[in-house]
Amino acid sequence: MHPIVKLVAQRLALGALLLLAASALIFGLTEALPGDAAQAILGQAATTESLANLREEMGLDRPALTRYFEWLGGIMTGDMGLALTNKLDIATSIQSRMANTLFLAFWAALISVPLAILLGLIAVRYQNRWPDKMISGVTLASISLPEFMIAYILIFFFAVKLFWAPSFANISPSMDLLDKLHAIALPVAVLVMVVLAHMMRMTRAAILNVMQSAYIETAELKGLSGFQVIARHAFPNAIAPIVNVVMINMAYLVVGVVVVEVVFAYPGMGQYLVDAVVKRDVPVVLACGVIFAAVYILLNIFADVVSILTNPRLRHPK
Repeated sequence: MHPIVKLVAQRLALGALLLLAASALIFGLTEALPGDAAQAILGQAATTESLANLREEMGLDRPALTRYFEWLGGIMTGDMGLALTNKLDIATSIQSRMANTLFLAFWAALISVPLAILLGLIAVRYQNRWPDKMISGVTLASISLPEFMIAYILIFFFAVKLFWAPSFANISPSMDLLDKLHAIALPVAVLVMVVLAHMMRMTRAAILNVMQSAYIETAELKGLSGFQVIARHAFPNAIAPIVNVVMINMAYLVVGVVVVEVVFAYPGMGQYLVDAVVKRDVPVVLACGVIFAAVYILLNIFADVVSILTNPRLRHPK
């Protein structure tokens, strides 16, 4: 078997095992929380008899392992089951929610990735000079603030004071693209500020590492400008670590949007997951958790594959 095919197969097998472990961990942590869906529905004043009847109706009276393996079997056949609290099909509910989360992540990525690479190139070109110091200082300040604080600061200035954007990012299928973009302007800005610094600093570090190579000196001796040397020779050879950090941040844009979606009341996967945790709706929590884990694992596998493909020793084995 070709080394590249073997390594990719190993990564996929490891990803499947990690996904299984993540589902078991999520189920165990959900079960460890006090109360259950029946308690959340009936409230603290519910009688023992009414709780027992509702738990039996929901199937919560069965052993936890039985319920987990039944859920796991359903997932493997594409059946996510029904939500405990409203009896709606989970797959149908997730479909629209996931589309909203991906819409938000897409626009954040479309802005942050090119901007991070451009700022990284500028920082390298003007290393240790004022543009480099200013870019590094601003991005470091943004990554040092919690995302909910950034969100509330932006809401205060741009929604409350200037009325440029809404404080609640409520979108619907009936809205046109411009209305949707106006609605998500602030959450996209928060996500861009959160992921931009990490990607920019990694781009800068990766390119600076390549700049120490002998062929960079040769390119400089040919009379190329500083930016041409960086863009044409250094950047292409620093792709592997840059792709890794970009994929990790893309995973965050999908998986780590919970706080942003809650702050802006955005109808995405993060908000759906929080509502399910509050209601102790275990099937919904499991479905959301597994989807988040799958996205994170797949994007990391993709980054690993890119790193493998950019390694000449694996592309051209002896």
